[in-house]
Amino acid sequence: MSVILCYGDSNTHGTTPLEKLGAFARHATGDRWPDVMAKALGPGHQVISEGLPGRTTVHDDMVEGGMRNGLTVLPAILQSHAPIDLMVLMLGTNDLKNRFSVTAFEVSRSLERLILATRAEGVVKDILLVSPVPVLEAGVLKDVFAGAEARQQGLSGFIAAAADRQGVGFFDAGSVVSVSPVDGVHWDVAAHHAMGAAMAQAVVARL
Repeated sequence: MSVILCYGDSNTHGTTPLEKLGAFARHATGDRWPDVMAKALGPGHQVISEGLPGRTTVHDDMVEGGMRNGLTVLPAILQSHAPIDLMVLMLGTNDLKNRFSVTAFEVSRSLERLILATRAEGVVKDILLVSPVPVLEAGVLKDVFAGAEARQQGLSGFIAAAADRQGVGFFDAGSVVSVSPVDGVHWDVAAHHAMGAAMAQAVVARL
């Protein structure tokens, strides 16, 4: 039985596109991409979804709070699910919020920090680093992500380079998924199913 940990943010959690600020909802079980991936992988694979809305790579969020620093909680999560054959790491979207004011290159460096922290725990055999889907400044989240379209330029390339430096796998989620124009960040059901199918292939190739 291979254990696959999906470590991410609201798009791993399955948050639906927001029509009203603060009015969160979640796609049904089976429609979230880790669930779709698990079904495609079939027996012999345990898929664990660890997605937290608002989770950043390494930044404390003083506005939303809630332990959203991905680096801070990572050791406990890894040890909770150990041993892990593959960690699918998809973070960076929330780093693009205006309040953090970081560049695409800095996001990639923060992801490298997470890779190093993961290895330090000694319970993960391999890592698949996923570049998040580009955001749009749209809908109720346009002010939260003001300037993000400019700051995210080159992000996929920087993350691919980080994966190469660290010797981990790489997948570009933007190659198969687009964000919903409703809020410019989250995915509709069709996108989750497309992502789950694509990730199943990527995971099989990596295991």
